[in-house]
Amino acid sequence: MGVAVAQFRPGTDESANLAEMRGLAAVAAARGASLVVFPEYSAFCEVPLGPASLAAAQSLDGQFVSALGELARELAVFIVAGMLEATDDPARFANTLVAVDPNGELVATYRKLHLYDAFGEHESDVVLAGEISHPETFDMQGLTVGMQTCYDIRFPEVTRRLVDAGANVVLVPAEWMRGPLKEHHWRVLLTARALENTVYVVAADQAPPIGVGQSMIVDPMGVEVVTIGETTDVAVAWLSPQRIDAVRAVNPALSHRRFGVVPR
Repeated sequence: MGVAVAQFRPGTDESANLAEMRGLAAVAAARGASLVVFPEYSAFCEVPLGPASLAAAQSLDGQFVSALGELARELAVFIVAGMLEATDDPARFANTLVAVDPNGELVATYRKLHLYDAFGEHESDVVLAGEISHPETFDMQGLTVGMQTCYDIRFPEVTRRLVDAGANVVLVPAEWMRGPLKEHHWRVLLTARALENTVYVVAADQAPPIGVGQSMIVDPMGVEVVTIGETTDVAVAWLSPQRIDAVRAVNPALSHRRFGVVPR
């Protein structure tokens, strides 16, 4: 199955962001991708987050998700992207990932659990953390796909809960902000999540100057199958259930576990 990471720098013009996404998704589909993964905050992104972000928040049946559904139908692909979802709290929105299928239907959502209150940032000032619930996954050509967001990757139990729910492909849309050693953290954490869970990790970051770029797909043995540097671009890799089975035959670490994951 062809899977693409699509790296770009979203801004505060939703129409311009959608136009950029349309072009990148078309390239990915032409290269054979059945799934196109975009970054966190693809719909709208301002740094720092503020009143404009609150104003840009939409419902799941709003313009952004509808536009993704139309694009998915047109290209016959799954699309995953980050958006700002309106909530009942007038002072906060949800940092939400949406997955739409080739029929344009919304098949899964994920609301960021761990907010980025680190490295001098305070995402929780305007973002409402997602509630802990059973992970939503979706199936695609023999693979089960789960989702998490950016800072979540620093918490290995998030990925492990997805794997416990059946996921063998984990998507990580991100706005991994630049800073000392941040590129190193990004690569190490993504590789670790793939290795310890023997799954594919598909990570789509924003392009610089805010994000570090380096969107990548890591296989269950920790191999970076494809990586994008600092540019706006698309990279496609082919994922295989057989590769997962082969890795788990020689590295049955999941079956050796003696601890589970419980909410705190």
